[in-house]
Amino acid sequence: MNTQIILTKILTLPGIILGLSLHEFAHALVSDRLGDPTPRRQGRLTINPMAHIDWLGFIALLFVGFGWGKPVMIDPGYYKNRRAGEFLTAIAGVTMNLILAVILSFPTKAVLSLYYASGSALAENTFYILYYAVMINVCLMIFNLIPVPPLDGWGILTQLFDLQKYSWWYKMYQYGQWILLILIFTNVTDLILGPAVSAIMRLLGL
Repeated sequence: MNTQIILTKILTLPGIILGLSLHEFAHALVSDRLGDPTPRRQGRLTINPMAHIDWLGFIALLFVGFGWGKPVMIDPGYYKNRRAGEFLTAIAGVTMNLILAVILSFPTKAVLSLYYASGSALAENTFYILYYAVMINVCLMIFNLIPVPPLDGWGILTQLFDLQKYSWWYKMYQYGQWILLILIFTNVTDLILGPAVSAIMRLLGL
C-alpha cells in the first residue's frame, strides 16, 4: 500500500467515525423519545463512537466502501403507535446521514475556495477530510436505504406497506443477510451506490 493510499485512508477516518456513530445514535435517540428505554439501558444514547462502532463494519467501510455500525436494539412494544414508531426509528439513521452531508458540504466548499486561493497543504488536507466525510455520509445513507434486511430500507419499506402481514416477509427477513452478501459480491450494490452517490454529491455542489 503506497503512501497516498495510506494518507487517503487516514483522511477518511473522521468521516467514517462520525457517520457510523451518529447514524446509530439517531436510531437510539428516536426510539428513546418514543418511550422505549432499551437504547438508554444499553448505553446507546450517546455520541461516543465506542458505543456504536462495529469494528468489522468500520474496517469494511474503510477498505471496501460500505459498512455498518453496531445495531441499536429497540423494543417497539413501548411505542404508542407501533408501526409509526418503527418507521420513524428506521428512517432516523439515514436522515441523520443526509443532515450531516448537507451541513458538512458548506464548510467543504468554503475550504476548497480557500485552497484554490492559498494552495496550502493544510487547506488541501482539511478539504479532503470534509469531502470524504460528506461522501461517506451519502454512501451510508444510500447503502442503508437498500430494501434488504437487515438494512434500514427494509424496515422503512416494511412499515410503509405493512409487509409483516405477508408470509414471505419472514422468509425474506430470515435470509436477508445472505441476499445482501450476494448483492455485494456480485457488485449490484456498486451499481446502486455509484450513480446515486455521484448524483447527490453533484446536488451538494461537490
